[in-house]
Amino acid sequence: MLIPSQSWGKDLDIDSSKVKTNLDQIKNSIAHYNVKIIAVTKYFGLKAIKAGYEAGIRDFAESRAQNGIKKLEELPDEIRKNSKFHFIGHLQSNKVEKVVKHFDMIQSVDSLKIAEAISKEACRLNKREKVLIQVNNAGEEQKSGYTKEQLREDFLSLKALQGIEILGLMNMAPLGAEESELIRLFSDIKKFRNELEKEFNVSLPELSMGMSDDYVVAVGEGATMIRIGRKLFK
Repeated sequence: MLIPSQSWGKDLDIDSSKVKTNLDQIKNSIAHYNVKIIAVTKYFGLKAIKAGYEAGIRDFAESRAQNGIKKLEELPDEIRKNSKFHFIGHLQSNKVEKVVKHFDMIQSVDSLKIAEAISKEACRLNKREKVLIQVNNAGEEQKSGYTKEQLREDFLSLKALQGIEILGLMNMAPLGAEESELIRLFSDIKKFRNELEKEFNVSLPELSMGMSDDYVVAVGEGATMIRIGRKLFK
C-alpha cells in the first residue's frame, strides 16, 4: 500500500498498541539477527512519533528537512532527549545547517560537496556528525547516491573531514524488485563495505538497507539497520 504524497505528514490518529503489535511482528521475523529498527515517520505527523515512542521505538527517520525539523521542535522533551533522529532524504546544501543541528545521523551523504558542508557546520557546532554514505548500486537515475567507483575516488577525502564520522553505508533497492535481485544488490553492498574497510583501513560497522517490503531479505544479507514506515504505522 503506497501512501499518496498529498497525505504525507498529516497527523493521523495512530494507535500505539497497534504499532506495538506491528513492531513485535517485525522483531519476530528477524529474531535471529541483531538489527536496529528505525521508524520512518516522514509520511506521518507527531502522533506517529509519539505512538512509536510509546511502543518502545527510540530511532526515528525523516526525509524532508523542513517538515522533519518542525516535528522535532514540537515533540515533548522526553521523546527528544531519549530518541535518536536520522535524516534519510536527499540533502540540499541550503538545508545542511538545520539538519546538522537537529539530527543525530545523516544516512544519505551522496557527494563530497555535501559531506564537506556537513563537516563544516558540525565543526562550527563543535560536534562530529555521524553519517552513512549512500550507494546507488542499482544505478537508478531517479535516486541519489554514489556509484562504487565514485566513492572509491572520494573516500580518502571523505575520511579526512574532521566534522563527520563515517559509520557505514546506506542503500535503497528498487521498488518491486524480485527477491533474487534484492539478494544481489544487498549482498553487493556488504561486499563493497568489506572492500572499503580493507582498502582504506577503516571500520564501517553499519549497513542501513531494507524497508517495509524487503527488510527480511536485507537482514539476511547483513543489514544492521532497517528503515520501516508503513509496516509499523499501517
